[in-house]
Amino acid sequence: MSLLIAIISIIWAAGTLKLILFWMYLWQLKDYHIGRFVDHFRTAKGKRIIFSYGTQFFVWRLKKPVFTAKVIFLTGLITLVAIGYLALVVSKTHSALTVFIALLIFNVLIPVIVSVIVLAAQPFFIRARNKILQKAKEKIGRFSTLKVIAITGSYGKTSTKEFLSTILSEKFKVLATPDHKNSEIGIAQTILQELNSSHEIFIVEMGAYNKGGIQLLCDMVHPDMGIVTGVNEQHLATFGSLENLLSAEGGRELLENLPGKGLLIVNGENKYCVDLYKRAKIDKKIYAISKEKIDADMWAEEVSLHLESFDFVARAKTGELAHLHVGVLGKQHVQNVLGAVLAARAMGMGTDQIAHGVNRITQKQGGMSLKKGVHGITVIDSSYSANPDGVAADLEYLSIFPGKKVIVIPCLIELGAKSIEAHIQIGKKIAEVCDLAIITTKDKFEEIRNGAIMNGMDVKNIMFCENSKEIMAIIGAHCKVGDAVLLEGRVPGELIRLLNG
Repeated sequence: MSLLIAIISIIWAAGTLKLILFWMYLWQLKDYHIGRFVDHFRTAKGKRIIFSYGTQFFVWRLKKPVFTAKVIFLTGLITLVAIGYLALVVSKTHSALTVFIALLIFNVLIPVIVSVIVLAAQPFFIRARNKILQKAKEKIGRFSTLKVIAITGSYGKTSTKEFLSTILSEKFKVLATPDHKNSEIGIAQTILQELNSSHEIFIVEMGAYNKGGIQLLCDMVHPDMGIVTGVNEQHLATFGSLENLLSAEGGRELLENLPGKGLLIVNGENKYCVDLYKRAKIDKKIYAISKEKIDADMWAEEVSLHLESFDFVARAKTGELAHLHVGVLGKQHVQNVLGAVLAARAMGMGTDQIAHGVNRITQKQGGMSLKKGVHGITVIDSSYSANPDGVAADLEYLSIFPGKKVIVIPCLIELGAKSIEAHIQIGKKIAEVCDLAIITTKDKFEEIRNGAIMNGMDVKNIMFCENSKEIMAIIGAHCKVGDAVLLEGRVPGELIRLLNG
């Protein structure tokens, strides 16, 4: 091997490994779900990956996946393919130019090579997953007195799970799925690693991206009670149709798997939940912020919203009431607390126990935090994820702050055919509340801007900017002590660090 070929091979090997790690990161980010992976390339960020692909080889720092056993296996397998290809090329030719061209062809095909290997390996991982699910099913089946409460929906399920777990812990030994681990493997691992005979209640947050996804989870845990927190079009693109979405995330599969003596609890503020409620032939209950909208089993009265908490009276149809103080941000959590309280009552908890449990709910459990940032600016961090209902609710919360109000938000993804209208409505809501809006992705920027202009916002106050330092400079020029900035959805991590100082 000539020195030039050796140098080309070493440089190629380093750059190729970075590209393999990047594409593995992207597949992992999309949960190895082909629909979510493909949909990513309909976004501006995804298109930029394609058009700037040639430069990625030379980028020193590229995103890499979390090194799980699956990622390590797949990355190792793809790397072996790359090494084998390199050895074959070098052994067959002594021309540096020919080697260079052959290796360049491989780099161009890396997205295809990685994707083919990931998809080809899926049956193996599905079989391994099914074995884990079966073990979890067998284990949970041994706890005959365990009560399982399943929570699903497009939004609100994590907060409702956290609230309910805190409340029920006043009386019961409770296990809940951690953080946002709502997939089949996350739930199965919780069962296998944490569930024991001392637990009386297991609260399971259920997420899905396909029709049949909730059915799979129900087959494993066999829920006794189901809560559907709210349904919208957030993942319409991955489900393929509204009917598929309503089957899984919309709660129909959950309802079909509840026993005859089970209980369904739904959010009466949501039309899809109300439709599900009407379908149910088993015991069912419904909650709402206002009793005037629907004949609710529990509703809210005297809601008082503060910067770091809210208070309200939870009143039941049977006449009981509870004065509740909740230390989380945003009026939208009133309905999530109501759902949790209604479930706790169904589990036999009294008013005083429930009120005491609600009082122990922390700000972190609401998924949004309030901090003092640089220059005395108030930072409202709701950056985990975003959906149309959540954006509207967070903007309502932002509206109570004095001073200038700024939102930093990317365009929402996976909304399918509803995307254009959803972003126009977001723009209109931004115009009602904000003095300045910074949109960090291009996909539906025009729709957001048009919606904002329709509602009277000056075009110069709604802008596109994706660079964290530039966004920080814009905020610094517009804001002073006491002004508030809402970080909504997956904004750049660097921006969060810059704002928090």
